[in-house]
Amino acid sequence: MRVCFASSADTPQAERIGRAALKLLEVVPGITVWDLVVGRDWKGEDINQIGRQPPLSSNKSATHFPILRELTKVRYDRMLFFDDCNWGDHCGQVERACKESDTKKGPTTVRTPFGLGPDEWATGLEKYAKNCKKH
Repeated sequence: MRVCFASSADTPQAERIGRAALKLLEVVPGITVWDLVVGRDWKGEDINQIGRQPPLSSNKSATHFPILRELTKVRYDRMLFFDDCNWGDHCGQVERACKESDTKKGPTTVRTPFGLGPDEWATGLEKYAKNCKKH
């Protein structure tokens, strides 16, 4: 499993803060989220789509996800998306707009309005496994 981020941080400062936080938050002592996601998963390339500045927009389904699909070569129907937005339904937008032409399936999505914890992660993995069996 490889991880990347699609964030709609709304200002350039918020984008910088988001990336800085990933470089500070340690998963285990001495290993940050950034080390794992950028260093391990993408061999040092920052493919994360963070922000709303062009070419990104507030609509992740129109910008963030198509860019991630192109950069990662991961099909939409093989993506798992967690979203903590409390003022909109990014999960619904992504489910409706980001579909593969052959399967007509999109990313598995999980709304996490109170944050992403172990229970939400497990729910996402279970939902993803179930959706993958349907392909």
